[in-house]
Amino acid sequence: MGANLSQLKVNNTEVPFIFEEDKNLPIVSMQLIFRNSGSLSDTKDGLVQLSAALLNEGTKKDGSIGFATKLENRAITLGTHAGNETFVIEVGSLKEEFPYAIERLKELLTDPNYTEKTLEKIKTQAIGNLKRKESDFDYISALELKKMLFPNTPLAKASAGTVKSVESIKLVDIDKHLGEHLGVDNAIVVMGGDISQKEAAAFATSAIASLSIVHSKKIERMKALGQKKVQEKIVKSEQAYVYFGAPLNVAYDSKERHLAQVASFILGSSGFGSRMMEEIRVKKGLAYSAYSRFNINKTHSYFSGYLQTKIESGDEAVNSVKEVVQTFLDKGVSQEELTAAQQFLLGSEPLRNETLSQRLGRAFQEYYTNKPLGSATEDLKKIEAITLEEINAFIKKYKEIAELSFSVVTGEKK
Repeated sequence: MGANLSQLKVNNTEVPFIFEEDKNLPIVSMQLIFRNSGSLSDTKDGLVQLSAALLNEGTKKDGSIGFATKLENRAITLGTHAGNETFVIEVGSLKEEFPYAIERLKELLTDPNYTEKTLEKIKTQAIGNLKRKESDFDYISALELKKMLFPNTPLAKASAGTVKSVESIKLVDIDKHLGEHLGVDNAIVVMGGDISQKEAAAFATSAIASLSIVHSKKIERMKALGQKKVQEKIVKSEQAYVYFGAPLNVAYDSKERHLAQVASFILGSSGFGSRMMEEIRVKKGLAYSAYSRFNINKTHSYFSGYLQTKIESGDEAVNSVKEVVQTFLDKGVSQEELTAAQQFLLGSEPLRNETLSQRLGRAFQEYYTNKPLGSATEDLKKIEAITLEEINAFIKKYKEIAELSFSVVTGEKK
């Protein structure tokens, strides 16, 4: 039947409700997704990630172990995570255990484990992860690129924060963030499984009835800068870690998203056969892997990619990326490349639509990007109908992807 969209009436507020019934397995899953509540809404660096971690520590009444035992005894999954733009609470179980799972979710929302002991535990874990990242050169290079592309914006900061910022976070900060962002008015419910829509709506309404109206602040859209420069950081490394990016002026709700998908696929996101891989690995042997993609999000869009190469090959690799992108803009793609991309994207569609979670995830993305549910099917028809003239005209419009910035973390040249 596919997913459908309706509205739940909760506390005099209409909450979007995406639902798909699926009787293949006796399971039910639900996601509570809160808009404008992800890491880009941090008031202290790392606050949102730490807030999600605290909600994964059970309730104050039962404690972490006691609450986890309740869930494990009935094979219930209940977890929280945060992205850049959204904050997500997920719950899933066998159909017969779902009423019990919803009661545990309601407990978690009304009685989070706000104790100093819990806070110290998750802060210690977060700081340990941050210290390990100090020697993760991929992480360092990627973060430096974000600082180049999006200076003086929330995107220029690490979503996990810094050791200093994490150390400064208090329980009152987490309580304030969750209280101001987990609300009925910015919630979206995504649900599916072996359950009727009426039953699902009743469970969802019950789960979020305790939430208040929060009026969370909208995250403003951020624009990438095209700095056309190479920034090098010298470390004790045997390799060069090259991350690159540029502006991409394609909006999340653009009618050209299907063209962007195909262009990105041909240029660098398809692995072997892509321009990046063929020119940089196959022909020049500069890297084991070379990749690029068009990142199109609600709050920001940009072109990015990466490769890893020998220290002495770093400069050549940077110049090769510039050449590949410029040639792509100047000459476009061939009919052979277009046909191969269309065949792959159309042929692999069933693999992207196999599971209930995949279908619900797609339905959410359609809703989130202001598209009607089921529009992915229409996009496939658009991809199939793309002509060579159409794709090359699209590519020539977005010359800003040549305004490349490079973040290179590398060792001393011998």
